[in-house]
This record gives sequence, C-alpha cells and structure tokens, in this order.
Amino acid sequence: MLSIEAYRDAFISHLEKEIVTKEPVNLYKPIHYILNLGGKRLRPVLTLMTADIFGTDYKKAMHAAMAVEMFHNFSLVHDDIMDDAPLRRGKETVHEKWDLNTGILSGDAMLIVAYQFFENYDAETFQQLAKLFSKTAIEVCEGQQYDVDFETRDDVTIDEYLKMITYKTAVLVGAAMKMGAIISKTDEKEAQAIYDFGLNLGIAFQLKDDYLDAFGDPKTFGKQVGGDIIEN
Repeated sequence: MLSIEAYRDAFISHLEKEIVTKEPVNLYKPIHYILNLGGKRLRPVLTLMTADIFGTDYKKAMHAAMAVEMFHNFSLVHDDIMDDAPLRRGKETVHEKWDLNTGILSGDAMLIVAYQFFENYDAETFQQLAKLFSKTAIEVCEGQQYDVDFETRDDVTIDEYLKMITYKTAVLVGAAMKMGAIISKTDEKEAQAIYDFGLNLGIAFQLKDDYLDAFGDPKTFGKQVGGDIIEN
C-alpha cells in the first residue's frame, strides 16, 4: 500500500500524459481545462488503492481510474450547467468560460472517452467494467433528476434525500472501488463488500459537501456558498 498522496501523484502524472488538446480545439480544450482544475482525485485514487488492496499492481487499474475521473468531471460540467453555477474549484465553470453549447458538447465527448479507457482490458474484464459503469451512469442520471425534482418541492423527506445523494454521488464512489476489485479478479463477495464500503463513504462525503455548500468558506470550498439554496 502506498500513501494517498503517492497514488494521487501517480494518477496525475498519467492523466497529464493521456489528456492532450487536439483538433477541434474548441471541443478538447474545455476537457483539458476541467481536468486540470485540480480537485481531490478521490475516486481514481480509490480505484488504484483497491487494486492494491486485492494484491494487484495498482498501475493495471490506471485506465479504469481514468474512466472514473473522466466520467466524474463530465457529470460536473453538465451539473454546473443545470445549476447555473459560476464557479468550480474556485475557477470559472466550463459553460461560463466558453458557452452552453461548448459545455454540453465537451461533456458528451468526455462520457464517450470514459468508455474508451475500458478498451485497454481483456474481454471479460472489459465486459464487467462496462456493465458496472453503465449501471452507475444511469443511476447518477436518476440521482440528478431526483435533485431537479426536489427543487419544486417543500416536503422532501430525509429518506428521499439520502436516496438522491446515494444515486447522484455515492454510487460512483462505490463503483470506483469495485473496479479495482474487478481488475484484481477478486471474487464477487469481496467485490460487493468493497462496493458497499465505497457507497457509504460516498454518502458521508456528500453529506459534508452539502453542509459546506450552506456554511463553508468559498476560499477553501471552491464553489459559490449557498448555491444550492439559490437554485432552490
């Protein structure tokens, strides 16, 4: 096992080699921009760490980690459009720096590229990763729709809120960890156990993130404080 910082540094080094701005520039430059805004890289680090936990060289999970990070940032680009958010990680959001159409199209391209990273694995592993990824992706969309629906309601229950953040955020954290288990070819029981761990970690993460949205310091939080409240 390495330190979190070591996994993160290894991932960022790989990211910088993989992500290049090519033609058409106005499609790929926003992708390069959002991926280089920083962030904790929590999800890809968990993918690498999980592969290591199950006895596999973490570098073998690097492509899956890239897919997770690409998908996560794709969802942020579109989420920021839906929330009309001006800031992401203390910088202009993609649709503010460019325009709405660019944000939509570059986000679409990021989703497609995320799937392409799985092509680096053998057929059986590819199938398992893609199946998990598709399930997770649709759940994230469902969570986002719940979030939108809740904007027009004043009777949202705690259980409904928890379901929304589980789908919108936690399932991707769980999937990030299960991908490391899949690449390690561990048994389904252990893979499911690490998924469940990631799911609960993701719920805890989103609870804190929502708290900080209302009460955080914008200098350290990196987003507009009260943004969720402003958007109802």
